Amino acid sequence: MSHLSCLLFTEKLNEMSLVTHKGSCHCGAVKFEVQAAENLVVYDCNCSICKKKHNIHFVVPESDFTLLQGQDALTTYTFNSHKAKHQFCKICGVQSFYRPRSNPDGYGVNPDCLDGDTVRSITIETYDGQNWEATYVKELEKPVPIQSRSKR
Repeated sequence: MSHLSCLLFTEKLNEMSLVTHKGSCHCGAVKFEVQAAENLVVYDCNCSICKKKHNIHFVVPESDFTLLQGQDALTTYTFNSHKAKHQFCKICGVQSFYRPRSNPDGYGVNPDCLDGDTVRSITIETYDGQNWEATYVKELEKPVPIQSRSKR
């Protein structure tokens, strides 16, 4: 089996074995659940905001994300293109999830904000957000590009 075939096979297995992860901000005012694989593919982006707050995240479709409580505790920060919606708890300041520019129809979820032991493994992929436009185009050449993560 080729490397590409292995990657695609692994992705399909991950999709078939979705689990419910529960998560929250630091103070617990914001709580959510997300359907995602046990083996997460997490992006480590170096764009200006992700670098400053060390925002690592995995991407899920909107339909796989549920805010359980805390809508009133969330505030949103946007900048530049205003496509990304950086939501964070206005009490403790933690960003547990956000709407990424790469996937405005999904959510980027911080795996460090998941509660419990539902994650089996984390694979970290770098995303060159400092060269966002060029990286976005390069991603489309990958077998499983970041843009596909918010789609089913």
